[in-house]
Amino acid sequence: MHSGGRGEGARRVARLRRSGVFLGHELRLDPAKLGRGLEALLSVQLRPHRRELVGPFVERIRALPESRSLFHLAGPDDYLVHVAVADTADLQRLVLDEFTSRREVARVETRLIFQQWSCGPLLPPARDGSAIS
Repeated sequence: MHSGGRGEGARRVARLRRSGVFLGHELRLDPAKLGRGLEALLSVQLRPHRRELVGPFVERIRALPESRSLFHLAGPDDYLVHVAVADTADLQRLVLDEFTSRREVARVETRLIFQQWSCGPLLPPARDGSAIS
């Protein structure tokens, strides 16, 4: 056992919570075991991209049971939406009924996800600018 023991670790965790470094805990579920074995990324362009359309669009997409995460982007696409659906027919239904049917959606491009990996822990940058190993 290293010096400091469990008490020091608990104090450090409490300090990180108080400082806002820890934003919360996340429970990870297997989409396939929930009947949503097909995942995709949808690139979405809004036209016009106006504030009064953005808020309702974001809230609607976040409320969809198929939505896993939503990113607002800079560049040619305005949004990237990670979705999990049952199969290709379900994906087609989602794109047609929930995206392209909306008047503000100008374009949707779909990319299937074959495999996904989690990466290492997020660490602060090294003080000298080099990566921490």
